Amino acid sequence: MTEGVREWREHRGPTLDRVGQFDVIDCSCCGFKHVVPIPTSEELETLYRETYYSIDKPCYFEHHREDLEWWNVVYASRYDTFEELLPPDRRRLLDVGSGPGYFLLHGVQRGWDTLGVEPSRQAAAHSRELGLTVVEAFLTPDLAGELGSFDVVHFSEVLEHLPDPAGMLTLARRMLRPGGLVCVVVPNDYNPFQHALRTVCGYRPWWVAPPHHLNYFDFASMRQLLQRTGFEVLIEETSFPIDLFLLMGDNYVGNDVLGRQCHGRRKRFEINLDRAGMRNLLRQLYRTLPKIGIGREVILFARGVS
Repeated sequence: MTEGVREWREHRGPTLDRVGQFDVIDCSCCGFKHVVPIPTSEELETLYRETYYSIDKPCYFEHHREDLEWWNVVYASRYDTFEELLPPDRRRLLDVGSGPGYFLLHGVQRGWDTLGVEPSRQAAAHSRELGLTVVEAFLTPDLAGELGSFDVVHFSEVLEHLPDPAGMLTLARRMLRPGGLVCVVVPNDYNPFQHALRTVCGYRPWWVAPPHHLNYFDFASMRQLLQRTGFEVLIEETSFPIDLFLLMGDNYVGNDVLGRQCHGRRKRFEINLDRAGMRNLLRQLYRTLPKIGIGREVILFARGVS
């Protein structure tokens, strides 16, 4: 698996995997795994403005609508955490990479003042159809200066796509009001279940997907990145460890029909607990698994350090 040390510009680390022109290295400079060469922001602009939802994820909006009851269980838990950590007069939220807008909509329905920043033309248009306020752009320092300050900056499935995630978190830190929060959600990659699947079951690293996913985090590396960019991590959570289905023999990799079936079983598990009034039990479960590195996503809530 490891093919020696790779150096590219200031980045250096052992090579873990190779896909096409990209090597994944465990970078000693950055403190997390990422691909080299790193595409420029300009190279990625067309991908995320025009083709990401129309070509790469053509069913995303349809599936999100189908899954909306489940998504609202996920969103409710996240907003519950924000409201537990902030006083009741602190309810302004920026969602970076806001996608089709349903996370923003959930916040509006709870009385939050929400704003999205979304580069995809299709996703921004969908959000506006829901009556939401969304800026169709990439978040830059110039744009940040125009948007003002926030109580929460939310990054869900965003930082793994960016050439400079540290720079983006530093920018978010400057946009927060005193005592404000950042919430980061990224895939939990190179995790113990994935390791078992490669070494015992013969799976290839299907989660390595450049140029869409450039960075590969776990709980430790994401925590360290937040600390390095001016945050104190308050809560660590994860999501359902869906790799369990692979370990039990349901090979959904590359099989969208089976993948939706497995996802449906995960949805029923979480929705049924929520309907039973056990949302806090579900949260406790997903705050326990990070201690052993398990779970499909790294979900961290952090506060800007004064």
